[in-house]
Amino acid sequence: MKISDVIQSADWKTEKHAPVIEAPEKVKAGESFAVELSVGKEIAHPNTTEHHIRWIKLYFKSDNSKFVFEVAASEFNVHGESTDGANKGPVYAEPTTKAVIKLNGSGTLLATSYCNIHGLWESSQTITVE
Repeated sequence: MKISDVIQSADWKTEKHAPVIEAPEKVKAGESFAVELSVGKEIAHPNTTEHHIRWIKLYFKSDNSKFVFEVAASEFNVHGESTDGANKGPVYAEPTTKAVIKLNGSGTLLATSYCNIHGLWESSQTITVE
């Protein structure tokens, strides 16, 4: 079995678990830009003690390389847990994060996310460097 056998893909506009990548389609070489990542943008994902997103990761695969680079990783560690019971806690983390990066060449941004019930999800977006 391979990791690709268990990771799921879908259009984030119709599937609440697929990570959303918001980044420009074109950037200039060496200039900083923001990549925003989230889960549940169009269809809200539950954010409860029982059902939540634990992490989102961002990778970059250059068109000129066979290797992928891990760019950023964000964990979401509170989901309403409390000694008073599930969903009675004072804080919930929303599965949203941002990375600011620079690129020297075109490639593909890839994002993965993990739902504690529905497993691994992925999405991608090509990006052109001018």
